Amino acid sequence: MFVTTVTPRFGDIDGLGHVNNTVLPEWFELARNPLFRMFQPDLDLSYEKWNLIMARIDFDFLGEMFFDGDVEIRTYVQRIGNSSFTLLHEAWQKGELKTKGTAVIVHYDFINKKSVQLPDDIREALSEHLVTD
Repeated sequence: MFVTTVTPRFGDIDGLGHVNNTVLPEWFELARNPLFRMFQPDLDLSYEKWNLIMARIDFDFLGEMFFDGDVEIRTYVQRIGNSSFTLLHEAWQKGELKTKGTAVIVHYDFINKKSVQLPDDIREALSEHLVTD
């Protein structure tokens, strides 16, 4: 599991005083950086080197989050396929699960426009964070 702590900003709050649902994709993306580093340790985003593409994201909003407390984003590996992996994200505030979601990421060759098999060393590193339900 990877843990990222996010402090809500004033601009993250909507007119009802809640963390706006549009910021969760950004927070979950931020929490994926440690996994991205498995593929690109220096996070080089050049077209020739970057080798991941997002295939799907989804979210379930389970409770309201507010401005008055940090949010802990927990990230697990839920599934490892041949060329893709699925992440499970959870957003916790004040000890309560508030949002959960998944992201499917594909190991991808942008030059040839096709998915490629996950390398064994990365598969092994991902498996260290595998969660079973």
